[in-house]
Amino acid sequence: MKRVQLNPRPDWREKAEALGFSYHTHESGPYWDESAHYVFSSREIDELEAAANTLHQLCLDAAQVVIDRGWWSRLGLPAHAVPAILDSWNRDDPSLYGRFDLAYDGASAPKLLEYNADTPTALIEAAVVQWYWLQECFPSSDQFNSIHERLIDAWRNIGAGRVHFAAVPDLPEDTQTITYLMDTCQQAGFQTHALAIEALGWDSSTSAFVDQTDAPISALFKLYPWEWLWQESFAEHIPCAKNLFIEPPWKLLLSNKGLLPILWELNPGHPNLLPAFTTADASLGGNYARKPLFSREGANVTLVERGATVEENGGDYGAEGFIYQALAPIPNFDGHRPVCGVWIVNHEACGLGLREDTRRITGNLSRFVPHRMA
Repeated sequence: MKRVQLNPRPDWREKAEALGFSYHTHESGPYWDESAHYVFSSREIDELEAAANTLHQLCLDAAQVVIDRGWWSRLGLPAHAVPAILDSWNRDDPSLYGRFDLAYDGASAPKLLEYNADTPTALIEAAVVQWYWLQECFPSSDQFNSIHERLIDAWRNIGAGRVHFAAVPDLPEDTQTITYLMDTCQQAGFQTHALAIEALGWDSSTSAFVDQTDAPISALFKLYPWEWLWQESFAEHIPCAKNLFIEPPWKLLLSNKGLLPILWELNPGHPNLLPAFTTADASLGGNYARKPLFSREGANVTLVERGATVEENGGDYGAEGFIYQALAPIPNFDGHRPVCGVWIVNHEACGLGLREDTRRITGNLSRFVPHRMA
């Protein structure tokens, strides 16, 4: 695994926007950063792929244990969400995608930081933008990236002729992610329809959600976290709704950082796991990352070394509680610290996207850097 500097293409912004990717730059600089790229050997890619597949199965097994033992409170889940989660799990409702964030240096085993299993973003840049970058800059090289093709195949498991897509309007990343996913769904042969999350309606006569035209929704893809959905006024209807949700309610078990201590408890010493606990366990030696059960983009994460805070992010998360995870061995390439995001589509690892930062906590402004295989 190497970080290699590269001169950006002079017209990279125009080319990114032509692919439907406009949020490539923020006020502090580029989000998409092709001034460098990461190079992996085939062995390293195989190791990342195998680790993600193993971790996905470990998470499914841990979710079953949570259900069997009734450990809902350990995940900070509201009681009124439990019936829908159980029904969804028992029906084996289909899952489209997720993303593992892994610490990896090419030498030691990949370590799980967290599983973004419900509403992962950085999808367009991983599936499309870095692929076109590769074709132009390194046409003879390969890339760990079959995300696009796998998404199209995965939609065929949904079993609905039409899929509605809901998100918060006026957020470029969410809007463009939804647009891209709609395109993959259409390529799979489905009709699609977009709506704002607040436009969801309820038809009591059919026990189903409807769109802004009162048309019935058979399958709803929502780029909106389940923990937020359960706080909405219409949440009372979810347990009895006949709609198919994507991602399904059971994914709330996997997208919850409360699962990390359970994974360690069930699989102590596993090479792809970091020690994790519900308290600042003495075995951590005062060195740990404190993470909220629910958070995104590094919000409300605190890094502690020898009992003292060395880095922290603000945010609005943490009301449901925190977990304490051993500090991850994230590599340092001349001040750049990458996190490997391995994508899971239809329960299989199929692609890689890297986010890097000069800070130790990956946040919403951390750069996306492309990769290739040597």
